[in-house]
Amino acid sequence: MSKIKPFRALRPATEHAATVASRPYDVLNSTEARLEAGTNANSFLHITKAEIDLPETTDIHSSAVYQQARTNLEKLMQDGVLFREDKPCYYIYRLIMNGRSQTGLVCLSSVDDYDKNIIKKHEFTRPEKEKDRIDHMVATGAQTGNVFLAYRDVTEINALIRGWMMTQKPVYDFTANDQVQHTIWVVDRDIVVNSISSLFETKVPCTYIADGHHRAASAAKVSKLFPGKEEAKYFLTTIFPASELAILDYNRLVKDLHGLNPEKLFGRLQEDFFITLSEEPVKPSQLHEFGMYLEGQWYILVSRKGTFNNDPMGVLDVSILANNILDKILDIRDQRTDKRIDFVGGIRGLEELEKRVDSGEMKLAFSLYPVTIEQLFAIADSGQVMPPKSTWFEPKLRDGLLTHLF
Repeated sequence: MSKIKPFRALRPATEHAATVASRPYDVLNSTEARLEAGTNANSFLHITKAEIDLPETTDIHSSAVYQQARTNLEKLMQDGVLFREDKPCYYIYRLIMNGRSQTGLVCLSSVDDYDKNIIKKHEFTRPEKEKDRIDHMVATGAQTGNVFLAYRDVTEINALIRGWMMTQKPVYDFTANDQVQHTIWVVDRDIVVNSISSLFETKVPCTYIADGHHRAASAAKVSKLFPGKEEAKYFLTTIFPASELAILDYNRLVKDLHGLNPEKLFGRLQEDFFITLSEEPVKPSQLHEFGMYLEGQWYILVSRKGTFNNDPMGVLDVSILANNILDKILDIRDQRTDKRIDFVGGIRGLEELEKRVDSGEMKLAFSLYPVTIEQLFAIADSGQVMPPKSTWFEPKLRDGLLTHLF
């Protein structure tokens, strides 16, 4: 069963919340982070992307960047922009985007649960990305990035959280510049805190990593570096009930046709797909339907019956694309390492795919139907691993609102 605990969050004074909150470190490159932080000295990007305060030639993985992050974090604490909660609490975090809301519980989850696969995974991690987060955590003594977990709904938990939101005043409530509303409540009443802990321990057999595999893996490894630190045995998570989550598409771009001309490409594709022209950009409307953009033209590809397996992994559209096109035709065998492929989250729209193909940077684009939350659960339950960049969750939790010091 799932072991969670409350914690003394490092968080902004109410008047500073909107200026501190920043988009996650891994959705911005250094140039974008510099522009977004601008003249805002409170932006948490000064901690999560500390290279923005160093010369542009600085190696973003150098010790100077991690030490700068520590310096910047300490300054925000010394200046009173950030303070630490007096007692361990849970936190309720609601996000509203385009009229749709999702509400999760911010808490600490157990590294032991992660090691024992009570916290289930569906992606491989990359050593270089793990090392970056490990170095950042060791330098700052903090987990600044939230791991986004999901679980199958529990009526009692949903009711308890709704009840607190209806009867208590939030400590933060603001709309960010991307028009996402962020609202946070502090759950500080001992009887409610204990009830939440007990409900997870008795009603939630497991949780699933939706977003943040590298942050979770890094936190687990950091805990081994601090064996005497109780706080290091846990890591920062926000846990959402499955009913409130929406997964967006995660689309693909390919640099070249692997020596094929378009005619030969279509000949190969017809072995596994029905192909039709489309006058409009193709946003697939059902499973096993794909959009393809080549030389200014959109096409609809529909998988032929019998061309894919019906097991939890084989039935995924990201697997069908990988097996029947990327590997079989274009010789892209490892999407994690092959430099000929790139990934674009559905939040950027089909226009981003068109732009990058029309510019000549890429040759080919594929749009996919999103993975469902039940497909994600089925893969994790079976112990299998999805192809990289299979899921895109939106809206994103903001960094800086709730940080775990260990």
